[in-house]
Amino acid sequence: MLILGIDTTCDDTGVGLVEDGVKILANRIASQHSSHERFGGIVPMIAARQHVLSVNLMIRAALEEAEVGWDDVDAVAVSNHQGLLLSLVVGTAAAKSIALARGLPLIGIHHLEGHIYSNLIEHPHLEFPFLCMTVAGGHTMLLKVVDHGEYALLGHTRDDAAGEAYDKIARRLGLGYPGGPIIDRRAANGNQKAFSFPRPMLNKNNLEFSFSGLKSAVIRTIDQLEKAGEEIPVDDICASFQRAVVDILVQKTLRASKSEGLDRITLAGGVAMNSLLRSELEKEAAARGLETYVPRLNLCVDNGAMVAGAAYFLQKERGFDDLSLDARANAPLGARGLRYRHESKYRE
Repeated sequence: MLILGIDTTCDDTGVGLVEDGVKILANRIASQHSSHERFGGIVPMIAARQHVLSVNLMIRAALEEAEVGWDDVDAVAVSNHQGLLLSLVVGTAAAKSIALARGLPLIGIHHLEGHIYSNLIEHPHLEFPFLCMTVAGGHTMLLKVVDHGEYALLGHTRDDAAGEAYDKIARRLGLGYPGGPIIDRRAANGNQKAFSFPRPMLNKNNLEFSFSGLKSAVIRTIDQLEKAGEEIPVDDICASFQRAVVDILVQKTLRASKSEGLDRITLAGGVAMNSLLRSELEKEAAARGLETYVPRLNLCVDNGAMVAGAAYFLQKERGFDDLSLDARANAPLGARGLRYRHESKYRE
């Protein structure tokens, strides 16, 4: 079954073609970074307009890359839940138009499910249940993936997401947007021990996250250095900040693995591209006899292939959608209707 997947949840226009949920024939992504860089973050109206300009071009490019025609496509899938509403509307409208014009089945996918399934695309033999740390600019959470479409929320951020903190620190340092890749590169030349930044909630007996205090501590340090007329050691600040973020993410993930008895750990989302996070999680997990699964870099960012892959498996559980499919900026996740809030057994 060949599925065309569309993702326009934020500022990247992604279109992918995936066969039987695991074989990627095409995965085309149009980035908007240059359109938003001068603003230091994403402007929703600009993002939506860029999606309108790009989505048809990316669909055509994906079909050409896969060397297939419309007659070869069996269904169309789209991320229609969770993201910037104006952006979601563009992708959802495109998918519905294709479904109507070509008479194809339509499948709506929650954006976070796309990220979760990026690991099942990359590692087809990954068995349930497994732990998924999904971390990006808009979310940071730990999920127990019980089965196809069934997830249990173990912990999430109470304020800023990890990727959001990266973007805000990069903006304060004048490094540009997006902040994650830039800080990762600068950190490679810095001293991780130059600044002793806090690790919020690291020692709390729960699986929750908080990055607002860390972000504030870094910005306060920069302000103090500027006020004193001292040179800003950008690389050292980046390295120390990144070390704090990775320490929190890795230790919380290992704690969840132990408490839930899960020996398979997956990493997903844009921040999963971070070099230190990938290496530290793999090293610490291996030391405990745990298996770690991470997707290739172009499956970490928002992309259409992960949407198409997820759709193949989830349509078997849920069936197809009709043309009343809507776009929702905030939507519950999975069969349990997770809303990123829960009564946890872990107490502070």
